[in-house]
Formats: sequence, C-alpha cells, structure tokens
Amino acid sequence: MPNTQLWIEPLGNVIVARLRGELTEGMLEETHERVVQLLQDTGYTRVLYDGLEMETHNVELALMQEKLDNTTRQLFQDRPLRKAILVPNTRLAYLARIAFGQFGEGEYRVFYNDLTQALHWLEE
Repeated sequence: MPNTQLWIEPLGNVIVARLRGELTEGMLEETHERVVQLLQDTGYTRVLYDGLEMETHNVELALMQEKLDNTTRQLFQDRPLRKAILVPNTRLAYLARIAFGQFGEGEYRVFYNDLTQALHWLEE
C-alpha cells in the first residue's frame, strides 16, 4: 500500500489541498470530490494544490486530473475558479500543466517551492 497523506481544508478564503507521497487514482478522485464539496459549501473560488511533498507520478494521472478539472470547470461555470499549484521540481510542474491544461490559462498558475507567492497570487 502506498504511503500517502491527504489534507483538504479551508485556510482563510482559500481551499488548500495538500498531497504527500505517491499519488494514486483513488487519491486523485478523493481530492477532487472533497475540493468540489468545499467549493460548494463555502462559496470560495480559490484553491491551492500543494504538491511539495508529492512523489512524481505518471502522465496517465495528469490526464485523469485534466478530466476531473474539466468537470469542476463545468460545475462552477457561474464563478471563475483560480488555482495555484505548488510543486518542488520541473517534472511535477510539467505534469501540472498537463493536468490543469491549455484551456485553463489564467485560471491556474504553477509555483516552484514558493507558498507565499502562490497565496499572494490567489488573493490578487
């Protein structure tokens, strides 16, 4: 069984999804479901995906996240969502850009090891 941990909680007016360890399909689906539920419950429009302690995964999981993100975008057509993705290296940055897609430019931004800047961008 992979050693993974997942925390999803509101912090101020931002939903923080902190992923640690090996990413799996189940973990990705759970993250999506919990983030969507918090977006609905709180009315927030900002999400921080913290992958600083996440292990590098394969492109299939990035493509799965792309589909989940498209679903989220359709669910919240009435309000634009803004997502910051925090990564430790270029490999995860590349996968994040696949996952959050070419159609989401302006809706998301990838940050390298800079939590402060990611939160600042979300607040703009």
